[in-house]
Amino acid sequence: MVGIIVLALKTLAWWMTGSIALLSDALESTVNVATAIAALIAIRLAARPADANHPYGHHKAELFSAILEGVMIIIAALLIMREAYHGFLAPRMLDAPLAGLLVNGAASVINAFWCWMLITQGRRRRSPALVADGRHLLTDVISSVGVTFGVLIAILSGWALLDPLMAVLVAINILWSGWNVMRESLSGLLDEAIPDATLAEVRETISREAEGAVEAHDLRTRHAGQASFVEFHLIVPGEMTVNAAHDICDRIEAALKEVLEGCIVTIHVEPERKAKLSGVVVL
Repeated sequence: MVGIIVLALKTLAWWMTGSIALLSDALESTVNVATAIAALIAIRLAARPADANHPYGHHKAELFSAILEGVMIIIAALLIMREAYHGFLAPRMLDAPLAGLLVNGAASVINAFWCWMLITQGRRRRSPALVADGRHLLTDVISSVGVTFGVLIAILSGWALLDPLMAVLVAINILWSGWNVMRESLSGLLDEAIPDATLAEVRETISREAEGAVEAHDLRTRHAGQASFVEFHLIVPGEMTVNAAHDICDRIEAALKEVLEGCIVTIHVEPERKAKLSGVVVL
């Protein structure tokens, strides 16, 4: 609903002024509405529990949503550049510029508040789709502020070419935003490891909680949307009972889930003769 209100206000501002720069702002808001709907669908799909066909869950649905958003941002940027090209060929002064800028400014204020809400909630919920949507909105807010000042300068100076020039700058800005959104999502689709700082916490937790074991090696991690996966081999003394080894695994798993909320842990227990004398040393 917020996106639709913002889109309506920006479209009204463009209609009032005929500004190509304000049209570029409205086109970007069209993308916002479409991607917000895609993000909502993806979040609901990602929340579904694992099933027979998706035993590892549906977490990557959010990453596909973020990539779709990046693609749509790039398409919007190309459309903006097309309009700017025609504006360079036939520049003209704007109609009712100040009233249009006020309407566009109101839309930007609403967008800024909603952007803050999306990024804050996305980070708290560890949701790539929400964070991606919020970051794109942040780019939209920055673009809107730049467009407002650019159009204002065009009005005061009488330089009509500044209007399509601002549209080109908006297009370049959102192209960069689209690339960043897609790059971050691709890291999840390609099973990139968790961040180094978090990985260090994981190693320290295993080392601290694996008392009774010999070592842990072949530690691997990956992230997919809100879920993170941790797996490793745990070396225990050959004479240790299955129950005792299982208790160590339960203790490590519980501790890791406190460090990395919602993580899925897989531990392969091996006898002492499989030790590699490398990896995580048990304290």
